Formats: sequence, C-alpha cells, structure tokens
Amino acid sequence: MSGGVLRHFSRASLPVTPWKNGGGTTQEVASWPQGAGLDSFGWRVSIATIAAAGPFSVFAGVDRSITLLEGDGVRLFTHDGRIDHRLDVSHRPFAFSGDEAIDCTLLGGASNDFNVMTRRGQWRADVRVLDGATAIEAAPHGVLLALRGAWRLNDETCREGEGLQWADVARAWQAMPEGADARLLAVRILPA
Repeated sequence: MSGGVLRHFSRASLPVTPWKNGGGTTQEVASWPQGAGLDSFGWRVSIATIAAAGPFSVFAGVDRSITLLEGDGVRLFTHDGRIDHRLDVSHRPFAFSGDEAIDCTLLGGASNDFNVMTRRGQWRADVRVLDGATAIEAAPHGVLLALRGAWRLNDETCREGEGLQWADVARAWQAMPEGADARLLAVRILPA
C-alpha cells in the first residue's frame, strides 16, 4: 500500500487463520510494511478468537494492546505474578509487553479480542474507544472500527463491524456517531 491508500474492511470478510496451537483463530486487519511476517512487522492489527486456555506467543521487542470485543473474556497472567489481569469488560484496552510470557485462561466461553502490536523503538499505538463525537488527531497509520452502531468518519460511513485502515499518509478524522449507544475503536499508530 503506497501513496496513502484508504482501505475499507468488514470483520465478516477478513480471512480466518487457525493458530498453530489450536487454541483459536486470527483475522489480520492490517500489518506494516504490507506483507511483513510475524518476525518483521513494524505494526500489526488483528482480531482473535480465543477458544482455549494456553500461552500467548512471546513477541520480543513488541508492545501489545488487547481489547475484549465479545464474549466472557480471559484472565491474562504471568507465572511470577507480575501480571494478573481479567480482560472481562468489553471495549477497555489493556496494554502489556510482548516480551512477557503471558498465559491465558478462559472466564467462560470463547471470546473475540482486538489486538494491536507495535515494534518498540519504531512505532507506538494510541488505542481508544470512543462513544461520542470526537476529533481524532492526525496519524500516519491507523485503524478505525465501528464496534457498535454506525459512524460518520469524515466523508465515509462505517456500519457496525466495518472499519477503515490507512497507512503511510497522515490522516485526521472527525468521528460522528449515528446513534446514542455507538462505540468506535480508534487506533493511531505513531512514530516512536
């Protein structure tokens, strides 16, 4: 993607990739540079379904953020007790280091989570969930996802489950909900 192309996406049409350990699946929303593998991305945004307990993959030198979208959630913990977090409230981002050996147990059934990973020293992510009209400051890369209800984003409209992704061009947004209960996940990816 060059020249700052804007891409529409829908959660329903993103390809689904099973995890190597069988504990879930991932839908990649975008990664940069385009086509980069898990060991070479500068940043990556994905949606995961966690269907079984088990360890998270370690991503050395990567900062992570996870946001519960649907489901009962998970408990994320390290065996030394430094991290012990119940990810059981929807739409509340939780940031942690990809260097950590995180283990995960389900708090009920399977859950869907929104994940942002940025290579430390190259990129950093600002992840927020919006519930009202907001001016989103310019960022060279980013993702907007309508979590609930429809949103007017500059001249674009995203219905629930739809989003916009941009890369390699600074874009700012005027986000306007089209209903009282609307929620928008806004990810700005900025140089570190």
